[in-house]
Amino acid sequence: MRVISQNIISSFTATLCLGLIGLLFAPLLPAQEYPADLARGKAVYQRNCQACHGVGGWGDGPDAQALKVAPANFHRFPSFLKSDEELLRTIEHGVVFSPMHAWRGQLTDGEMQDVVAYIRLLAQQGR
Repeated sequence: MRVISQNIISSFTATLCLGLIGLLFAPLLPAQEYPADLARGKAVYQRNCQACHGVGGWGDGPDAQALKVAPANFHRFPSFLKSDEELLRTIEHGVVFSPMHAWRGQLTDGEMQDVVAYIRLLAQQGR
C-alpha cells in the first residue's frame, strides 16, 4: 500500500513540475497559426480601411484627397516588400505623424491578421 502511495505522489509531483515548466515557457512558443479568413478580412477592410486605401488598395479612397499624408498604395513596391509582420505592426500601432492611427483595441488580433491576408490578396490583383 505504501509503495502505491509513493508512486501516486511521485507521479503527481512529476505532473505538477511539468505543468509549471509548461506555464513558464508557454509564452515563448509561437502561437498556432490558423488559416486567414479572407471574407472577414474583406469585411473589416471595407468597414475601416477602404475610405482611405480605396476599394482595390491603390490609396485612392474617397477620403484620400483630404489627407496630408497619402495612404499606402498596396500595389507599390515598398508596400509589396513589407513582411506580414510589418503590415500587422502598422495596423496595430499606426504610423506616427500620419492619418494612419492604431487599431489595437478596436480590432481583434484575428481581424488584423485577416486584414493583412486580404491586403496581400489585393496587392496580387491588378486593376
